[in-house]
Amino acid sequence: MRPDDLPRHLGKGLAELYTLHGDETLLVLEAAQQIRDAARAAGYTEREVLTVEPGFAWSSLEMQGNSFSLFSDKKLIELRITTGKPGVDGGKAIEAYCQRLPPDTITLVTCPRLDKTGQNSKWFQALSAKGEVLEAKNIEHRQLPEWIAARLARQQQKLAPEALQFLADRVEGNLLAAFQEIQKLALLHPAGEISVSDLQASVANVARYDVFQLGAALLTGDATRFARMLAGLRAEGEAPHLVLWSLAEEIRTLYRLGLGKQRGTPSAQLFKELRIWGEKQKLVEPALARVKAAQLKTALAHAALIDQMNKGIGKGEVWDELMVMCLPLLRKK
Repeated sequence: MRPDDLPRHLGKGLAELYTLHGDETLLVLEAAQQIRDAARAAGYTEREVLTVEPGFAWSSLEMQGNSFSLFSDKKLIELRITTGKPGVDGGKAIEAYCQRLPPDTITLVTCPRLDKTGQNSKWFQALSAKGEVLEAKNIEHRQLPEWIAARLARQQQKLAPEALQFLADRVEGNLLAAFQEIQKLALLHPAGEISVSDLQASVANVARYDVFQLGAALLTGDATRFARMLAGLRAEGEAPHLVLWSLAEEIRTLYRLGLGKQRGTPSAQLFKELRIWGEKQKLVEPALARVKAAQLKTALAHAALIDQMNKGIGKGEVWDELMVMCLPLLRKK
């Protein structure tokens, strides 16, 4: 289930068990609150919160499920696995709990994002089999204007497309900050359309960037966004050698993909060999059409020189050289 699906699901009735996990903390928090509100409205007035931390007694999960209250015959139990790793004992306790879900009880389990190993674990499979699973995936940069527009519509406000893009650029990678900026617009401006100038005066630059998002920006070829992200990573104190590694990997993958296509190797096989998955598959084809093999070879040679600078060999400003290395690979405007 996606976060957008939850209100429609809750309108049809409550499940016995919910498991929430994902990258976007804001969406997990909002989903949990929606479930709490629906449970309270349905008469689940008692609430017990169990937080898994060092020394946590897993026996308390079964004990809470079997306990009865003098004040309410319906209960909500929240199990917060803050690390996403319950351990061997915890995994067994969760599996046993799922086999005997307590009556008149809704159980809400929250975790951070679980990787493939976590989702394939026996305890998570037990949760999936007995209840609903909601995953709060990252809101990508291209999805952010639509997400912002929907949030603004709830408070009867709207922005022109260029204003939406401006706001998305300022809050990219920081959905909690985006939520706060949208709330701030409701306080500062009346219902209706907000002008670009009013928006610029109201919104702070609270974007936070990820090294691996920088590689995606390179593939899309958006020079303005790439420069903004690179400057943001520099200001945040990111290690330049990690940035270099990430960019060099993207360039090297693109070069190998081009060589494979020249040999006539099918794209599906190349994607598998080069470990190009998901959304990235949609980015590499246009990127290959935009750049030449000679440009990629030059960029890789430049990466080797920057690597020497990182190690104290040679002169130059690493961050400036990273921009120079990538400029020829970006779209010309």
